[in-house]
Amino acid sequence: MHVQVKPLNQYPWYLRPFFWNQKRKYGAVLDPGLLWGRSPKLFASVAIMYGVLDRKSSPLSPVLRSLVTVRVSQVNDCDFCVDINSATLAKRTGSMDKMLALSDWRNQGIFDQQERTVLEYTDAVTYTDGVVSAELMARLRTFYDDEGIVELTGLIAFQNLSSKFNNALDVPAQGFCQIPESPR
Repeated sequence: MHVQVKPLNQYPWYLRPFFWNQKRKYGAVLDPGLLWGRSPKLFASVAIMYGVLDRKSSPLSPVLRSLVTVRVSQVNDCDFCVDINSATLAKRTGSMDKMLALSDWRNQGIFDQQERTVLEYTDAVTYTDGVVSAELMARLRTFYDDEGIVELTGLIAFQNLSSKFNNALDVPAQGFCQIPESPR
């Protein structure tokens, strides 16, 4: 059984800049934004947090941030999140290669050592039975200082929040990323 929550007919004036930005960036107001907007202060807080995590001065590269968000979205089986985050990953890498290989990243040679370590950490944090071992943390520290590790962990936690929210409310993909069909 899926819970259906309907968007409002009208939103507070102070959410308009967020919606305007989504429309400018994605060509449409995002369905999750309309749902978060039912609780305007919560929506504004979530949007600001996302902006901080996806800022240009982040210690995490844009490609790495996208790898993390797509991977968390895959693990949590969030159609909307996989759709929009895969489109961003493909744009940031200039190809569909990493996006198509990500669900089986452990067996793909396309990811460098930093990406593999970050993806291992992402899985350890995201899966309920995952464990962040001292050995994994030591490998992560070869790439990031404490600030970088906190940002990475915050990004993983944020994407878990987002994908679980969208999945619980049955938010469908909005068609941002056309994933090629596998040849049969």
